[in-house]
Amino acid sequence: MNLYPVRAIYMAEMARTRRTLLQSIVSPVISTSLYFVVFGAAIGSRISEIDGVSYGAFIVPGLIMLMLLTQSVSNASFGIFFPKFSGSIYEILSAPISYLEIVVGYVGAAASKSILLGLIILATSSLFVPLEIAHPIWMLTFLVLTAVTFSLLGFIIGIWADGFDKLQLVPLLVITPLTFLGGSFYSIDMLPPFWQTVTLANPVVYLVSGFRWSFYGISDVSLGASVAMILLFLIASLATIAWIFRTGYRLKP
Repeated sequence: MNLYPVRAIYMAEMARTRRTLLQSIVSPVISTSLYFVVFGAAIGSRISEIDGVSYGAFIVPGLIMLMLLTQSVSNASFGIFFPKFSGSIYEILSAPISYLEIVVGYVGAAASKSILLGLIILATSSLFVPLEIAHPIWMLTFLVLTAVTFSLLGFIIGIWADGFDKLQLVPLLVITPLTFLGGSFYSIDMLPPFWQTVTLANPVVYLVSGFRWSFYGISDVSLGASVAMILLFLIASLATIAWIFRTGYRLKP
């Protein structure tokens, strides 16, 4: 792998983040803080703790995962869509750069932004509630794997989209609802048995549950199921991207 084109793409994308710091970093942090204040005040006053963890601390992994999923998809989709929109994608495709280097550059930058944002939100949350991380290595593993996987998904969406409106279609209508219904703000054990079974069909449940386990050692599903689900997402995304570059889908006129 030639690291020079990877570095060029990566640095260009990170430079765009620095130019839009208010939108890329500050805005998501403020939004998450508002979620924390509203849910912590409104629901936390009625639910003191879940599985021995205070409600305010319980929702922190869910809030981080909510922002991580949406920002990973949004950053990666816009990163590859804008060259398509401006026509500069053809210069990249005609340059002596492999498809792998293109993906690593764009997806690496999007994942880096999301990981940085997740760590900032984690630090911000510690100002509101006392946090403990029982398994820090697993926490970082879930953070990185989730950011990379959903950045790959965003890359796919950016290639598929033929207009700016479609870039937000999946994050707003699919990712966000699945995250809200995936146990981000509650334990699925609190649901009636029928809805527990239905909720287990939501793949985000496994991501949130595994991430929460890394904090407090509690989860709604097994750690093995959480790891298997995120690896399945990762493999499916890689296979889809390989097919896109092999066929030229939405890349070649």
